[in-house]
Amino acid sequence: MNITPLVWIITILVTIAFFVYEFFAHVRKPHEPTVGESARWSAFYIGLALLFGVGIGMVSGWEFGGEYFAGYLTEKALSIDNLFVFLIVMAGFAVPKIYQQKVLMIGIVIALIMRGAFIAVGATLIENFSWIFYLFGALLLVLAYRQAFVSGDHNPADGRFMRFVRRILPVSDEYDGDRLTVVKAGRRFVTPMFLVIIAIGFVDLIFAVDSIPAIYGLTEEAYIVFTANAFALMGLRQLYFLIGGLLERLVYLAQGLAVILAFIGVKLVLHAMHVNELPFINGGEPILWAPEIPIWFSLVFIGATIAVATVASLAKTRRDDRRAALDSSAGTPADTAPRTGKDPS
Repeated sequence: MNITPLVWIITILVTIAFFVYEFFAHVRKPHEPTVGESARWSAFYIGLALLFGVGIGMVSGWEFGGEYFAGYLTEKALSIDNLFVFLIVMAGFAVPKIYQQKVLMIGIVIALIMRGAFIAVGATLIENFSWIFYLFGALLLVLAYRQAFVSGDHNPADGRFMRFVRRILPVSDEYDGDRLTVVKAGRRFVTPMFLVIIAIGFVDLIFAVDSIPAIYGLTEEAYIVFTANAFALMGLRQLYFLIGGLLERLVYLAQGLAVILAFIGVKLVLHAMHVNELPFINGGEPILWAPEIPIWFSLVFIGATIAVATVASLAKTRRDDRRAALDSSAGTPADTAPRTGKDPS
């Protein structure tokens, strides 16, 4: 892709404009969004993301268009998993409903900034060191294992990191509207709202570690990586309020994401072998028998994995609901299984 500095500047300015509009139109005045409002804006941002992908395909070719759609699907799925941890953070800090929009908005902006920094670093590494694909691939395989098998029922509000923050900052016991600090008896305290934002930022940092290597496994175009991430984060606030109840029913989302991360990890390792320059592997020569997985296969695989994880999750929770209803009618307490996933501590 031939992306000029002007196109980059316009893209970044338009992205900033969307978030500024979001803040002044929806977030500035504290309120809990209705289902209708959340549904309309979620549909708008998803439609906009799809139209942008079609535009990339028509202007730059459908190879790049396919890379964008595969990246967008992956980043959207990872962002929904991010939402689940946001939900745990909100519950752990008992954030009032009317202030949750502001917390989400700040968290999403922090996520975009962190991912932007990771994108720039990743682009530089890929351009100068082909062996970085080995490192990215290995990292994704480790993260896939953690996603699938490490329990994620830990509360980030009471993790080691937040206990450390509480030790070094004076914290007030109660919220004071949406203020971040408050003065009591001549001494300034941070409010729980400030701690929530720190926790959200920490969670964003953790998720950026697997988000950026994952999408660089699908495309080497920094512009596609940035726009796929930006569109995945746009509308995430509305999606939180639209599917808040559904999040807890996606019990196999973590396993689905683990499969996707593992697939991209293998894809990266195969690509690293194909462009190998490390002297202690095959004498520094490319390993030509290593296959390159085409982008159309990646797109189909990622879409199918998300669909299977969603359908299986809803089927399981439906069975669990029926079993719970039968146990309740019989006077037997129902067993509930916590969702497994990423531990942000």
